[in-house]
This record gives sequence, C-alpha cells and structure tokens, in this order.
Amino acid sequence: MKRIITLTFLVLISHFTIAQIRIGDIVVPEKVTYDGEELNYNGGAMRKVLSFKTYAGTLYTKVKHTDDRKVLDSDETMAIRLNIASKKVTNDRMIKVFRKGFDDAMFGNTQSLDARIEDFLKLFNSPMKINDYYDLVYLKGKGVKTYKNDQELGFIEGRDFKYALFKIWLGNEPACEIIKGGMLGLSE
Repeated sequence: MKRIITLTFLVLISHFTIAQIRIGDIVVPEKVTYDGEELNYNGGAMRKVLSFKTYAGTLYTKVKHTDDRKVLDSDETMAIRLNIASKKVTNDRMIKVFRKGFDDAMFGNTQSLDARIEDFLKLFNSPMKINDYYDLVYLKGKGVKTYKNDQELGFIEGRDFKYALFKIWLGNEPACEIIKGGMLGLSE
C-alpha cells in the first residue's frame, strides 16, 4: 500500500513539474485557458535593468510562432503574461512604459487609439507587488481582456489595439530585445 501511495505521489509531482516553466525566479504555466481556448507557452524571458530582474514576459499562442509578423498579424486568440519580479516596477512606471511603447509602436501616430489607450492605462491604477502577474489576452475578433492575478480588470475592443499592444514587445523596436527573442522562442 505504501508503494502505491508513493508511486502516485511521484507521478503527481512529475506531472506538475512538467506543466510549469521557469523564467529566472518566475514560474509560469505551460498552458493557460481563456474563454474556453487553451493556449500553449510559446516562449518567455526576463527583463533586466542594470542586472536587476524587473519582470518576465511570456507569450502564449495556439500554435508555436517564431515570426513576430505572424503573431502581430494573427487574428487568433493569444496572450502576453507579465510577471512582476521587482518592487522597482510600480504602476506609475508601468504606465509610462506602456505610453512610450504605444507611441513607439505606432510611430507617434496614436490618435486612432488614444481613447482606448487611456482606458487601458486606467486598468493599472492599483499598486503592483512582486509576484503579481498581468495577462493581456487577445480574444479572436474581439479585443484585449486584461487580468491581474486571474481577476479580470477590463476589456479594450479591437484587433488594431491588440496589434499596437503586442508590438510593444514584438515590434521592430521592442521595449526589450531579450523578451522579444524569448517570447518567440529564439533565445533563452
């Protein structure tokens, strides 16, 4: 009987170990589900500033992508997860990063998205702590749902908004080259 219990315990532990991926000190799931659609880990990496780990960025897709254009142009459900790894990452700093990211992604021409960008930034008003995570989930044909620690914060309509948002990390001039390469599975 002890052997059966021990064997069952080992099988369960190995199952949970396989189902998670480590990015630095952050552990992310291999699969996530949003609105009934299962997404797989595409890749991820840790952003460092002056050797300090700030946050991990992870991309989840239905099929594996290594081409940034295919991710940006796709109208399939997909998600970016941002795991906070430093107390230096505050909601004010994150909002500044998003503002600059949208501006860079749209080459300064954000007028068509300005109202939605402002609505999106309001979702980040609460304080951020180490181990908080945000899921930016594009739902096919609809728009982006944002979650903090699995709690829905809000929804922003439009595939054009998804394009600009995902371009912050996956565009030609991403917020972090290391995270872009990691999300696309091109680097560790």
